[in-house]
Amino acid sequence: MKEITPIPASEASRLTRTDKGHETRKQLLSAAARVFAQLGFADTTVNHITKEAKVSRPAFYLYFASKQEVFAEVVALVRDEFIAVHENPDVDESDPVALASAASRAFLVVRAANHGLLSVIEHQAIYDVQIAEMWAEIQLRPMRRVARYVRRLSAEGVAHPPASPDVVARAVVGIFTQFGAHAPEDPQDFDDLVKQLTAIFLRLLGIPGPQVSGQSNAPRGDGGTHD
Repeated sequence: MKEITPIPASEASRLTRTDKGHETRKQLLSAAARVFAQLGFADTTVNHITKEAKVSRPAFYLYFASKQEVFAEVVALVRDEFIAVHENPDVDESDPVALASAASRAFLVVRAANHGLLSVIEHQAIYDVQIAEMWAEIQLRPMRRVARYVRRLSAEGVAHPPASPDVVARAVVGIFTQFGAHAPEDPQDFDDLVKQLTAIFLRLLGIPGPQVSGQSNAPRGDGGTHD
């Protein structure tokens, strides 16, 4: 049997500290996202974040120089979540119905999870160039990817959209953004919403999809509309 060389105590200690450091940093980012979503950027303090994360104030400054820095990292994570929406390695890319369903679900999940934070990001983008650049990516990159997808399917003769790829992409993302902001928490209602929005997506692509019956419970309001 091959002899296993033990890790020196000093190296093991360093690795343990590194793992704990990564975990603490993740705690701070998650806590910051929750606090910013609840209080907004201006009213959030480092003390609010460390209290939510259950870590000390000095620990915060081991990883972030300021509230502005941690906010920028939170925004970058949100941007990356939206970019990853259309990356579905477990879905057959040649199946537009399956891909539309997977992308629809992923977008709704990310949009609903970041609903409160997105309004804060949009507001802060007015004053901060770095945040403005990432906000533009959050808004535009999903539309560009959908537009490219529509062009590809159209070129392959699979899709027959009633409008240009750019217009279809803007319509699709706009619809999903609106419904994502009011997505139901009940899993069955959420699944029903995914099915119905997927059907709309496919209809806009000019691709036959499964028939969907029933009504989603979201969004709800007077007359089913929101001002």
